[in-house]
Amino acid sequence: QVQLIESGGRTVQTGGSLTLSCQASGLIFSDNSLGWFRQAPGKGRELVSAISWHSTTTRYAPSVKGRFTISRDNNLNTVTLHMNNLQPEDTAVYYCAAGPKSTVVLTTTNIEHWGQGTQVTVSS
Repeated sequence: QVQLIESGGRTVQTGGSLTLSCQASGLIFSDNSLGWFRQAPGKGRELVSAISWHSTTTRYAPSVKGRFTISRDNNLNTVTLHMNNLQPEDTAVYYCAAGPKSTVVLTTTNIEHWGQGTQVTVSS
């Protein structure tokens, strides 16, 4: 049984930093591209960042580029999202996701496994 368990979500002030972690089990971790999606109240789920199975390729949403950094450790089966200079519009539930190995173009339709989500709230 595949599990993706996120941690690290909390309330921070505008301009603050936060690190989200996702621990995976039940899958061959290096067989997947990984990503972080987020969903704000009343909005659809959007890709924040993705990383290829060998970490050589990363993608970021324009709204977070330069502020967020994604990384993974295939030995520990973890994927991490470092978030800097957080803004109120970053407030959302953040989901860890595992997608196909062949692409980092992750969408809600090609994700194979989802985490339960962790809440990030940025107060102004």
